[in-house]
Amino acid sequence: MSHHKLANLDSMSLQEFDTDAELIPLMTPEDEEEMYNEELPKTLPILPLRNMVLFPGVVIPISAGRDKSIKLINDANAGDKIIGVVAQKNEADEDPTKNDIHKIGTVARILRVLKMPDGNVTVILQGKKRFEIDAVNSERPYINAYVKEVEEKRPSVHDTEFTAIMDSIKDMAIQIIKESPNIPSEATFAIKNIESQSFLINFVSSNMNLSVTEKQTLLAINALKERALETLRYMNVELQKLELKNDIQSKVRFDLDQQQREYFLHQQMKTIQEELGGASHEQEIEEMRQKAKTKNWDDKTAKHFEKELLKMQRMNPQAPDFGIQRNYLELILDLPWGSYSKDNFDLKRAQKILDRDHFGLEDVKKRIIEHLAVLKLRNDMKSPIICLTGPPGVGKTSIGRSIAEALGREYVRISLGGLRDEAEIRGHRKTYIGAMPGRIIQSLKKAGTSNPVFVLDEIDKLSNSHQGDPSSALLEVLDPEQNNAFYDNFLEMGYDLSKVMFIATSNNMQTIQPALKDRMEVIKMTGYTIEEKVEIARQHLLPKQLKEHGLTPAHMTLAKKQLEKIVEGYTRESGVRGLETKVAQVVRNIAKSVAMEEEYNKKVTDQDIVRILGAARLERDKSEGNEVAGVVTGLAWTSVGGDILFIESLLSPGKGSMTLTGNLGTVMKESATIALEYIKANAELLGLSSEMIGKYNVHLHVPEGATPKDGPSAGIAMLTSLVSLYTQKRVKKNLAMTGEITLRGKVLPVGGIKEKILAAKRANIKEIIMCHENKQDVDEIKADYIEGLTFHYVREMSEVLKYALTDQKVKNAKKL
Repeated sequence: MSHHKLANLDSMSLQEFDTDAELIPLMTPEDEEEMYNEELPKTLPILPLRNMVLFPGVVIPISAGRDKSIKLINDANAGDKIIGVVAQKNEADEDPTKNDIHKIGTVARILRVLKMPDGNVTVILQGKKRFEIDAVNSERPYINAYVKEVEEKRPSVHDTEFTAIMDSIKDMAIQIIKESPNIPSEATFAIKNIESQSFLINFVSSNMNLSVTEKQTLLAINALKERALETLRYMNVELQKLELKNDIQSKVRFDLDQQQREYFLHQQMKTIQEELGGASHEQEIEEMRQKAKTKNWDDKTAKHFEKELLKMQRMNPQAPDFGIQRNYLELILDLPWGSYSKDNFDLKRAQKILDRDHFGLEDVKKRIIEHLAVLKLRNDMKSPIICLTGPPGVGKTSIGRSIAEALGREYVRISLGGLRDEAEIRGHRKTYIGAMPGRIIQSLKKAGTSNPVFVLDEIDKLSNSHQGDPSSALLEVLDPEQNNAFYDNFLEMGYDLSKVMFIATSNNMQTIQPALKDRMEVIKMTGYTIEEKVEIARQHLLPKQLKEHGLTPAHMTLAKKQLEKIVEGYTRESGVRGLETKVAQVVRNIAKSVAMEEEYNKKVTDQDIVRILGAARLERDKSEGNEVAGVVTGLAWTSVGGDILFIESLLSPGKGSMTLTGNLGTVMKESATIALEYIKANAELLGLSSEMIGKYNVHLHVPEGATPKDGPSAGIAMLTSLVSLYTQKRVKKNLAMTGEITLRGKVLPVGGIKEKILAAKRANIKEIIMCHENKQDVDEIKADYIEGLTFHYVREMSEVLKYALTDQKVKNAKKL
């Protein structure tokens, strides 16, 4: 029998036998008597064994890896080759002490020592006789103990019962070898050739399929007859197991079909995965079940999860649906059911955070503080659905992060621009290949709490397609009365979104579905004044760009005057995105000079700005002197905020027709037609004659013909332009107007008032004419924004003309 085979022999899972006399000593009674009479040393070095028990006369190989054990074997091999072998009480102990080993052990002789390539030592030992540890005299460098002999009670030679027991042991051992398919039949010869009774008992006991504790119990039995009976009892149990196993195998051997073959192959694969360090199918399911116990979900969700887990347990791991089911269960476990971050109700701190991150935006900050205040008082308020609308670059998206910090909540952002698949919101059904939950559920999983601040960016840019209408799918998400049970197609359960604070952003409310708009609280974020832009650049943009370009404030200074020059001469927007680009351009130029060690002005001057950014290109935004009749400054709303609009008209001999140019839309063309017809109908009141109007053609033009223009804001400006042209009276300087007209001369209100007023102020306009119904819009604007402006609120066109036209005629006035 080879060395490695001996280590794993267990009696009646006897492994492989051969007839190597050197390794299986067929001990004669004389050899046994000689060994029994050998004198026991007073002290022995003790070798603890992890998972085996050595019996007298038996040869076993031991693999030693612990430093203590290797030193003990080397010392003994160099000496008398005699050691004491004792089993550990707990095989997991790496450094067993005298209290961690059994008292009864076996004296062993070292037959051979082999050094392995991995540094371990394999030693072949032969048991001699039993001993008992009397006392331990040292534990370093290894255990050394005083030992005493254990008396072995042998039956008499004429004890027929003992002889019968031994015959039964031999016969049963041979029978077990025949029944076991893993033990070669040659092992029968080894059993038959053993003459010594005690060696036969020890050999069979050593190789039986027993635990270390059971083998140690056999070794500790002093009466040989009693030990033989106990061995026979274990053999009988082993034989019954083998017979039952063989009987079952014979019954089912011919019933194995393809599915059963796959099952056994999967079991083998599971074992291989476990050996490689992976988790088996059953382990994975048990881990999920244990994780589910930590979840804070209701009974309905718990029952649903257990039902789906049992479904996965019944599935074949190689089936295509198995991966989908596992992803589904992992999603349920990863979602933050009932997990909420604690809101921070320090309102003063929240105000400081909002003021720190954003300059201006008073309406938005006020609304957030109000929400915090109510939440502090009630602590169970449904989170509002806020929609921040305004031109690009005014800070709609970034304020969401500041709100999350002020509330102490997680921050999640979803970009909805161009989204056209309803499944992106509601998720796919699990029956589809590659099914996934919607973005709402995915983002909640990422956030880790059920009450984050959720920014739905660019909600006005959702689009429709044959894959559904995402804006309609958002109705359930953003309806406070429905979102406490939001249904995701992949999740197949309702999820509570009522504690999520949704903040939507948009540039244009007109493109949002009316039903969706109705569910949101709209807060308008208009553009910044020049003063606000300068402060934003000074407090936020410049420090940010310095940091991004590897500079410090010591490298350069950009004063307010220079920042104002950049704002007025190089940016034309409501927000500050273009301003940041220009500031970055200036900082880059300084960074280049620093890197190249060139001389430069640390304090940036106006000349430096012109050198870096080029000549100012936007001075045309300033109002023009009205030295020519028919030139009027109007106010318009654009996608980037407010803007001023020049309207000019010209007379030429003709038959009273009107030509319109400037890429005008239908509404503006109609406004011009209405204005001309109003003048014709009220010529006498305006001091004009019908004959004179019929002698001249009118050409009305709105400059920048490449830019499309449309809207109802230019009606009074067009009428004023035409009346100024016919009367040759100049329009007041630094005056602008906005409003629509009717055929009866009524002035109608228009929208976008704040953006238009900011545009007027940027253009140095001093007076603004608008409909009296727009007064309430002006009253809502912060006083700082309208400082220095004079408003004329009108109801009739006659009032517009009274405020707009002077009594002075223009130079070189035409004689009409």
